Amino acid sequence: MFQEFRTFIMRGNVLDLAVAVIIGAAFSKIVSSLTDDIIMPVIGKILGGLDFSGYFLVLGKIPPAFAGSTDYAALKKAGVSLLGYGAFVTAAVNFVIVAFIIFLLIRAVNKLMPKPEVKVAAEPADVTLLREIRDELKARG
Repeated sequence: MFQEFRTFIMRGNVLDLAVAVIIGAAFSKIVSSLTDDIIMPVIGKILGGLDFSGYFLVLGKIPPAFAGSTDYAALKKAGVSLLGYGAFVTAAVNFVIVAFIIFLLIRAVNKLMPKPEVKVAAEPADVTLLREIRDELKARG
């Protein structure tokens, strides 16, 4: 069983997938930082100082120590039940950025990859002969 597992792990596809997952996790952190620290503040500034992370609905009781608090992270840490639609908007923007970058990468790779040559198979002799007969009959009549 160990030998089968070793053979499975050593396949090129599994190693490629492992590398892709590790790079994807690192890339995800970069995109999160890009979204949280650069894009969302710019969008907030354009829309009049909105901070999307501060948009939430309180679904549970707020402890007396946090009465009147509008700090999403602090309320969440305190165990208050919240519906954080601002965090969802930020996550959706993260997704769109990642999807767009993946699209650009795939597009670039497709341009760099040579197009496979389509080889036209030689037509069988009987088909060629039948075509010639058809064309001759059309010409006569």
